[in-house]
Amino acid sequence: MSEAATARRLKDHAASLTTMTRFVLATLALASGVYTYLGVRSLLDGSATIVFFAAVVYSAAVSVGIYGFWTYLMRFLPEMRDGASRLALIGVMAVGSAMIVAMSSWLNAAALAGSAAVEQHLAETLEDYTSDLDQANTNALGALSLLPDIQRAGERFARLADDERESGALTGTSGSGSVVQLLTQMAAQMRELEANILASREKVALLFQEGQEHLAAMRGLVSESGAIAPRSDRFAEQAVALAGVIAALEQTSVAPSVMRAAADLSVGFIAPVADGSTADLAGRQDRVMATIRASVDAQSKALSGAAAEILAQPKVPERRYVPLSSAEAVLRYGGDFVPSWAGAISIDLLPGVLVGIMAVVQAAVRRGEEQMADTDRITAADMLRSLEIHDALLARRVAAKAAEEADAAQEEQASSEEEAADVADAPETRVERPASPAAENVTPLALSERKRSET
Repeated sequence: MSEAATARRLKDHAASLTTMTRFVLATLALASGVYTYLGVRSLLDGSATIVFFAAVVYSAAVSVGIYGFWTYLMRFLPEMRDGASRLALIGVMAVGSAMIVAMSSWLNAAALAGSAAVEQHLAETLEDYTSDLDQANTNALGALSLLPDIQRAGERFARLADDERESGALTGTSGSGSVVQLLTQMAAQMRELEANILASREKVALLFQEGQEHLAAMRGLVSESGAIAPRSDRFAEQAVALAGVIAALEQTSVAPSVMRAAADLSVGFIAPVADGSTADLAGRQDRVMATIRASVDAQSKALSGAAAEILAQPKVPERRYVPLSSAEAVLRYGGDFVPSWAGAISIDLLPGVLVGIMAVVQAAVRRGEEQMADTDRITAADMLRSLEIHDALLARRVAAKAAEEADAAQEEQASSEEEAADVADAPETRVERPASPAAENVTPLALSERKRSET
């Protein structure tokens, strides 16, 4: 009896929830259609009227398709009794769910998190450009690391020239001879190279400041509130300008110039002819100039090696800002917006949970009905209908019996009338009737005797 009562209650509850189920399906389908409309509008191009009608038609088709799909499954899947049919419908449900995700869920996600995804794209692009600007500035300023060495070499050559001029520290004879001329020449080359590096530092600083201004404007666009589309357009303009600054920084580096100048120190070394008044002085000048040449060669190799290390640093890759729509951004950065994706998919696939609930309830009802007797399956309404049918059948039987009796009476009356008609047609025919009990004691008289007695 408990199984019967449980099955009956489940059936009653399922019947009472029919309207609610339809309302839930319609609400979810409508919500999915609205978000699909918002997502489609971000993808379509053209006039506002065409975009509006195209988005409305698409979203309406999605809503109707979702409602019809889940309605069919909710009606048929719980009624499947064999495993093969149930598995077939489950497979159909899986395919349909994948199609719903493809045609609706990602657009729902674009509507829910599209603006945030585009902002994420802008933020990551900003980080990339910041890194590129820093790298370009580092490469451009790399030659500054050579500046102390160049300054020391120039000062050393200038000091040696002064010492030789004043006291003859190198050759033993003071004065401005060929050694002083050579040392002064080397000091001048070092000062010229130093001046080039210092000039490039000022230019690099100006370019870096300009790049920082572009980055500040881009940061403001990322954090600014409002519609994302115009902000993305202004961000693209700033990105193009910043890319030009980075390219200028790459071309401003003086490391290649330092490397060439360092090579010229050794390759282009031109020693003056010894101009000593005596052979001994000229010999000393030649020996000092040879020593200076060896020192210049060593300095040249050191500067060339340092410049080569600077040039070996990775170059800044060419970068172009690619604007993304909200739908494209939510697909590219989907891992950062898992909750939005979960909500978008749940709106479309939540009716599948209702289908599962109905399938479980119908299975429980069938198990309860299998253990019920026939009398347990009859409800009060069924009993009343049975009584009504019984009364109708009984009334029909009574009416049929009355009709049969009436027909029999009519037949008997018709036969009586026929007999009477036969008697009237044959008067001499004597009809013997059974004598009544009163006539049994009366002596019959002949007709001639009756006439005789009357006379």
